[in-house]
Amino acid sequence: MKPLAAFGLAALFLLLPACAKQNADRSNHTGILRVAIFAEPASLNPLLATTTADNFLSSLTFDLLVTLDDRGNEIPDLAAVVPTLANGGISRDGLTTTYRLRHGVRWQDGAPFTSADVKFSWQAVMNPNNNVVERRGYDQVSSVDTPDAYTAVFHLKRPFAPFVDTVFGESDDPFRVIPKHLLDRYPNINQIAFNQQPIGTGPFRVVRWYHGDHVELVANPRYFRGPPKLKKILVYTVPDGNTSAAQLQSHDIDLVLAVTASNFRNLREAAGVRTMLVKQPSYAAIVFNMAHAPLDDVRVRQAISSAVNEKRIVDNLTFGTASLAKADLSDFYWAYDPNISGYPHNIAAAERLLNEVGWLRGGSQIRSKNGRPLALQLAIGTGSETARAIAVSAQSDLKQAGIDVEIKSYAYSMLYATAAMGGIQQSGKFDMTLLVWVSGADPDDSSSWLCDTVPPHGNNISRYCNHAFDAAEQTALTHFDRATRKRAYAQTQTLLLKDVPAAFEYYPRARYAMNPNLQHFSPNGISEGWNANLWSL
Repeated sequence: MKPLAAFGLAALFLLLPACAKQNADRSNHTGILRVAIFAEPASLNPLLATTTADNFLSSLTFDLLVTLDDRGNEIPDLAAVVPTLANGGISRDGLTTTYRLRHGVRWQDGAPFTSADVKFSWQAVMNPNNNVVERRGYDQVSSVDTPDAYTAVFHLKRPFAPFVDTVFGESDDPFRVIPKHLLDRYPNINQIAFNQQPIGTGPFRVVRWYHGDHVELVANPRYFRGPPKLKKILVYTVPDGNTSAAQLQSHDIDLVLAVTASNFRNLREAAGVRTMLVKQPSYAAIVFNMAHAPLDDVRVRQAISSAVNEKRIVDNLTFGTASLAKADLSDFYWAYDPNISGYPHNIAAAERLLNEVGWLRGGSQIRSKNGRPLALQLAIGTGSETARAIAVSAQSDLKQAGIDVEIKSYAYSMLYATAAMGGIQQSGKFDMTLLVWVSGADPDDSSSWLCDTVPPHGNNISRYCNHAFDAAEQTALTHFDRATRKRAYAQTQTLLLKDVPAAFEYYPRARYAMNPNLQHFSPNGISEGWNANLWSL
């Protein structure tokens, strides 16, 4: 989900202080929560996060201005109140948003949190030397005033309806507020010690990151909502879903994030385990790199979408934990349009489309054109049983249509790494890639599809560009009236289905499995840690 500096991942870790791999004592863990995440963190700096695993860690250590509760309601976090048109926090012309901040909040080193930190955090996102993945929303701000320590006033260049849910809110890239007093000395934040042992305002403080094994966090007694009930959280990197499920059942782990579908099915019936499904603003899709021939031809993309049997994937591979996708806005949103339809499985239709554009079978099962076989690579993440199963299913379907697909696996830290770090998706080093995308609280999907959000300027990894889409999206972004926005999003969804930058497969639910003694764990669909101070075990 985000951009960095021109270093490979290995080079980045060489620049950081070394931490030996260490196994924590798991025998006595009263008040200690042990969590399994699927990918090694890319960074513990919330402005440099790249995956939902990174976001989980950031949500324990740092805070937003506005977050969501487990029912999807906006609630103040570092802000004292959520700005709205009704309470005057958002001006009538939509050009000014004023945050009244909480009093008495302190950074984990004891320094006071003030409006200067909010302004600095915005400046850090906008600093061209900082390798953040996107600046959508933040780039709509012309200036930030701080008339006093507890007031931050954002002046916008134009109305931006998703502002409160985007700028230091629960967006698809939920940047959290960082400390000015520790970071304003650096020309950039890309390669600093803070990124592995940060100081936040959140309920837990990072003690140490044991690379390749786990991150250790302890309770922050100064947390503004009250001291956490847990005394420690250990977050382990466990890329293999079967391993994390086994560790949960053997009581070596208390909470597993992003449980695979098959393991979720098995764990639902397991003794001593509680499972949870949470609706989220998410979709799973096979994303096409439209800059790579032959995927620059819409008929080839339509053929692939028609050939892949998404219903079989939902029925057989998600085991009832997902629903068929239409486009990218799931039923989490008020903007969801149940009336649009995609490309139902139809091999005959796929074959007709491929014949039309000259990809013919000849004497071979695999189609060819001008002596070139129709061969594509599908990039997936290593360790996900579900991703592998979906890729194999799609590979089989596409072979029926005469398309040869090679499945290529990458560590998630490389698959999702930023463009500056050579990330596979962000750098466009793929033909097709399996993506499970978790969006934000607002249906704003502009960072994924606008012409000007191709990495490193956003998350448009498909390299999609349609000016009609951009125009409809701008209507949705500049109007506060929900009916107007909903009509605009219906248009964008129709265009995505027509242009097929991705084959949308399903809307997943967030899957969790845990020790049944874990109390008050209630994710909001985007972040887990919004109420982490209340968790107990």
